[in-house]
Amino acid sequence: MSVHNISQILSRNISLLKSTNPLFINLAADAFITEFITSYPTASLTCFNTNFQQFEQHQKNNQYQSYFDSVYTKSDKQKEPHDLVVIQYPKAKAELSFTLAMLEASITVNTAIIIVGEKNSGINSSKKALDNFLMHYQKQDSARHCMIFSGSYKEQPLFNVDEWFSFYDVNVANNVIKVAALPGVFSQKKLDVGTKVLLENLPEISPKALLDFGCGAGVIACVIGALYKNCKLTLVDVSALALASATKTLKLNNLAGNITASDSLSHIKGSFDTVITNPPFHQGLKTNYQATESFLAGISKQITANG
Repeated sequence: MSVHNISQILSRNISLLKSTNPLFINLAADAFITEFITSYPTASLTCFNTNFQQFEQHQKNNQYQSYFDSVYTKSDKQKEPHDLVVIQYPKAKAELSFTLAMLEASITVNTAIIIVGEKNSGINSSKKALDNFLMHYQKQDSARHCMIFSGSYKEQPLFNVDEWFSFYDVNVANNVIKVAALPGVFSQKKLDVGTKVLLENLPEISPKALLDFGCGAGVIACVIGALYKNCKLTLVDVSALALASATKTLKLNNLAGNITASDSLSHIKGSFDTVITNPPFHQGLKTNYQATESFLAGISKQITANG
């Protein structure tokens, strides 16, 4: 099993991770997890991921609890607050603030916070952005093109996910679509150029069953739903943050749709006469075509005749 650079720097600093009830957020399910369990066999480990592919990898290991969602909520099994949280530094700084804010009911001011990320992620300049959330924030190590920081949690106000959505309007063919997006979701604050061009150049279609692959905040599906009232919408993404945003966007526009988490086509069921996408070309900070290549290779099996 390959080990990510982030996991390697965590291995170098495993003494920092001594805990009884740790929470790992958006870490890969690689050999480091096994190393941690071996080093701290009495720790009650929980892994939380907003990426469905990573979550499915964690689920293969029954030695700890794993969860997939847009917001982490401590389970009834976890009676005590987490005494350690390890977070992989996300692509969007606002997502890290969102993550720390949502933990307020699951941790205390005595909880140790470890932030780990690649140097080119912006982690080195993260201190100012985290002043409202962490105390005693300092660098612990730098290796394998990564950095690791530690701090302690500041008391936070009650978390309300609705306060973290960004809203904007999209106008296509005289239809105004209201968009809601959480931090970390593609085009969170405004419509991206690629999707704008796509929507302005839609072909003549009369879809009955539409798949929006890599739906993000649900903009494309909602535009189609507004233009073609009887179309059955299916929205698919690997990100729980995107799926929560798409759900909100559908509701804002009085539309209904099937929202599905999937690693490329892994959990897509049924057939469609129309498939539309502004395809995902990144995984985290890195360009990654795997999901799109798998989609293009396999989608023909789920397109109806003349679709």
